[in-house]
Amino acid sequence: MSARFPKPATPLGPRARIAVVVAAVLLLAGGSVGYVMHAEQRTKGQRTEADASFALGGPALYFRDTAGGRVAHQPLPAARTTGTRAADARTGGTRTRGGPACDRFYASDEGALCLRAEPGVLPKTYAIVLDRRLREKRRITVPGVPTRARVSASGRMLSWTVFATGDSYATTSFSTRTAILDLRTGYLIKSMENIQLTIDGARYHAPDVNYWGVTFARDDNRFYATVSTKGRTYLVEGNMRDWTAKALRQNVECPSLSPDNTRLAFKKKVSDDAAAPWRLYVLDLRTMRETPLAEEHSVDDQAAWLDDNTLAYALPGGGGRGSDIWTVPADGTGTPRVAVKGGSSPVVVAG
Repeated sequence: MSARFPKPATPLGPRARIAVVVAAVLLLAGGSVGYVMHAEQRTKGQRTEADASFALGGPALYFRDTAGGRVAHQPLPAARTTGTRAADARTGGTRTRGGPACDRFYASDEGALCLRAEPGVLPKTYAIVLDRRLREKRRITVPGVPTRARVSASGRMLSWTVFATGDSYATTSFSTRTAILDLRTGYLIKSMENIQLTIDGARYHAPDVNYWGVTFARDDNRFYATVSTKGRTYLVEGNMRDWTAKALRQNVECPSLSPDNTRLAFKKKVSDDAAAPWRLYVLDLRTMRETPLAEEHSVDDQAAWLDDNTLAYALPGGGGRGSDIWTVPADGTGTPRVAVKGGSSPVVVAG
């Protein structure tokens, strides 16, 4: 039996209909505002800035502590390892907590970048520029969900990537927005999509172009990044002064330049299995030779160099932890091992 509703005694006039629509809109808006206020209320009382005594200093490994979402640091792990994949007994030195609350974090000796997700009906991200004391210098609000963060060795150049839609690089339905900020000039490039791109020797234009995973050279001018278009990904080499980029090779994602600026770590798609599509590789920029690393698990991260010989990256954690930080030699030898239980966004601060 279908439900029946009584008809109004008299049809609603135009003004009455408008009043009903306005009331409905206000009701929906009130619900949205209530949701946002509730989301903000959940974060009230949670300390998000760094403790006064917490600052950049090293040598140390800084990272996001997944237990509380705040930045922590601990002594550097051993550079090389032998034996089994099981967690090393030396794992997890003395952990010092008290850094800012971040969803993604990266730093140089001179300053840091903290990406903090803001809950709400439409997700947004705060890109927060921090000094050596991890005090806020500048805050930029961008729509989307934080996914990648990088700071050049000098601390001058910063870059971040957010997901505009979707939530996984393993699908083709996502859209990214990548920004670059020059702290010396204060100039902000809100989106890399307008860079002059060359693929196969010809200028390239397409509406589906997406960039992510920027990494800077020591000169603060040259950079590398991933661009995707028409179902393919490319490694691009960019030039800040000319604002140009050229594709070097296919199937390179989330590049990370070594401290000596001669090699790039990256994730390469090796399978169509959405649960495990990637493997870590290192590309020699002089010979363009690729080397698969000993880490055989699928790594969905922009790996960080601990030194010229060792890489760090996050993998799903054990024992209910969100993620753990692992290390592996950069030459394809050795065995991966856990460096930090319950951590992500690793970066070395030298001093």
